[in-house]
Amino acid sequence: MLIPFSTLKQELKRVLVKTGMNEDRTDLCSEIFAGNSRDGVYSHGLNRFPQFIKSVDDGLINVNAEPVVVGTKGSIERWDGQLAPGIYTATKAVGRAADMAIENGIGLVAVRNTNHWMRGGTYGWQAADKGCIAICGTNSIANMPPWGGKDATLGNNPLVIAVPRTEGHLVLDMAMSQYSYGKLNEHHLAGKKLAHAGGYDENGNLSDDPYAIMHSKRTLPVGLWKGSALSLMMDVLASVLSEGKTVSGITSTGKEFAVSQFFICIVPESVNQKIIDEIVSYAKSSAVIDENSSVRYPGESTLRRRNKSLSEGVYVNEKIWEEVKGL
Repeated sequence: MLIPFSTLKQELKRVLVKTGMNEDRTDLCSEIFAGNSRDGVYSHGLNRFPQFIKSVDDGLINVNAEPVVVGTKGSIERWDGQLAPGIYTATKAVGRAADMAIENGIGLVAVRNTNHWMRGGTYGWQAADKGCIAICGTNSIANMPPWGGKDATLGNNPLVIAVPRTEGHLVLDMAMSQYSYGKLNEHHLAGKKLAHAGGYDENGNLSDDPYAIMHSKRTLPVGLWKGSALSLMMDVLASVLSEGKTVSGITSTGKEFAVSQFFICIVPESVNQKIIDEIVSYAKSSAVIDENSSVRYPGESTLRRRNKSLSEGVYVNEKIWEEVKGL
């Protein structure tokens, strides 16, 4: 079903207010949750909201905690997130990294003891809107086996890379598994198979069945061994820079909280739009596979979906929408 963006945000804010969250944070968090669904990232919008509220109820998220700076060196700051909402901390951290970059050319904020940031691309868009190139990353609970292994000892550990562009920012937001667990669940709720094999079933066979993959907990690393290695390195970067918990440390608790993240913003002397446009234009010059295919730059579909949602309404899963209205 489709509902107006304002209606979605208002309902999410109503529930957040009941948690005791401060007014400014309820507005920010409801805006980002609703915005994720508006942009077509349903897995980290409305669909994830009930889980966020449960984490608050379970004491894993301190709704009004304030991140604190625990270390500095030049244009690098290390924060303790104090288990504040990940959306709030990530927004504040990327904003601070952007401010340092605007002043000094580069800024890095690494955060320990923070919570799930929902859609990582949100912070790439925020940085690009400020004219910054951004590279951001997080670790997570173990939910993917390393290449050559059966047991989940790696996290999805998403990577975000954003570049400001006049004709539409380039924003890459990717998990280290072919499909994130949120995307697997989104397909499962819709009763859809995956377009490509996304992991293994319990018998060790490659599968396009999202439920079978979630049940086996054996997602497929993107790029096979390359994605496996990249996931490990993302954990190293997030944990070392923040001096926070590793995937192993997070997993040992049995719940995904107190994760580690980093936000790098760069403002060079200039961001040459002609160079970016040349790269995009050359990529798009490729002949398409068939009439149903298209060549898109990272972030292009987001802008299209955003405009469509604002004009026609935001898609929501009716079952989850009713669940949220009952909170």
